[in-house]
Amino acid sequence: MWRNSASRSSKLIWNGYALSPSSLSTLRSSRSVPNSVFPLSSVPAVASPSHSPSDPSKLGFLPGRSDGIRALSSVPSPAAVDIPSLTYGVQLARHYGQCFWELSKARLSMLVVATSGTGYVLGSGSAVDFAGLCWTCAGTMMVAASANSLNQVFEIKNDALMKRTRNRPLPSGRMSVPQAVAFASSVGLAGTAMLACKTNMMAAGLAASNLVLYAFVYTPLKQIHPVNTWVGAVVGAIPPLLGWAAASGGQISLNSMILPAALYFWQIPHFMALAYMCRHDYAAGGYKMLSLADTSGRRTAMVALRNCIYMVPLGFMAYELGMASGWFCLESSVLTLAIAASAFSFYREPTTEKARKMFHASLLYLPIFMAGILLHRQTEMSTDELSSSMSAEVEDREDERSRSHAKKKELLDGSNFGTRVRAPVAYASVAPFPFLPAPSYVSS
Repeated sequence: MWRNSASRSSKLIWNGYALSPSSLSTLRSSRSVPNSVFPLSSVPAVASPSHSPSDPSKLGFLPGRSDGIRALSSVPSPAAVDIPSLTYGVQLARHYGQCFWELSKARLSMLVVATSGTGYVLGSGSAVDFAGLCWTCAGTMMVAASANSLNQVFEIKNDALMKRTRNRPLPSGRMSVPQAVAFASSVGLAGTAMLACKTNMMAAGLAASNLVLYAFVYTPLKQIHPVNTWVGAVVGAIPPLLGWAAASGGQISLNSMILPAALYFWQIPHFMALAYMCRHDYAAGGYKMLSLADTSGRRTAMVALRNCIYMVPLGFMAYELGMASGWFCLESSVLTLAIAASAFSFYREPTTEKARKMFHASLLYLPIFMAGILLHRQTEMSTDELSSSMSAEVEDREDERSRSHAKKKELLDGSNFGTRVRAPVAYASVAPFPFLPAPSYVSS
């Protein structure tokens, strides 16, 4: 059997011609055809019953050569040979792109960018620098991606024990730790430098401090004490303050704290609902969450309800500080009472289903709150600026009139020449006769 297969594979087909293995080795050793262009392993070993080896025109013998070296009648195109390598390159790029997407927690990072962009618009008023907004969002995205990547680097073993995280790039082995560290370091430094160069040092400092707080304080604290939830809330409250600082030139005011306060209080019921739904998974991963020590669930629900109530005055504060209109005050109150109602329902009946409803309510709260404050802030600011500009124009006109009146008075008084102008008393004759005497004046 081996001899039959060897005899059948003794002749090879390439570009419609039958070639023997000896001629292939000669071609491989020839300088005119490199191995990379004509790999021997890529040539299929099939029989050629349609071509006879006795036909020199079909075998491609060179005329006038007595050594019997066979030449190729055509050369394969490089594009046809490079298709496998191109396909491999595309697959490799797609693989690492997906890994970096999951490593940076792109959806969470985009939510951070949205809060930072909202803070930038609020700090800008009605005249928004769109170039500065783009630089701020890009830098925030890079710093957030770096923080999330470092978080996964430090939690490889914990993520491998949890069902919802065991398929991440590092626990599943799809990416190595040095690759993740290199990615996190490069994007973190680049994002901080971008904010420092394109915005100001206050924004860059807030971004760097937030990265350190999330990766090196909040991440290890998750395995030590349940207070990690409140530290994580501080991390989530910094991005809108970062955006405000980037837009206002580093100036922080009482108005700039409205949106960060909303982010801080919002995260508590959001994380409490998530921690209760995934309490068994968190226990398997070794995380110290408040819901693990709360068997009944009422303590977790009470913490969520209390922080929902803390969000009620934020709409009134934004209205009293002149940051938003009365409509936003009403909308914010209704929205906050809705999420508080879901938290109260979870408190009355602490079940996974009630926790899931509160979690979904928290997901709806944040985008509606930010959209409302943006909409009403812009309208209120444009009205204020219009009234202020009109009052300034009226003041300018009054100043101009007063200056004109004073100038006329000076001309009449002769103060510019040091003496007063004396009015003529009478003419000796009637003008325009030049030989008549000039008018006389009353002495002062």
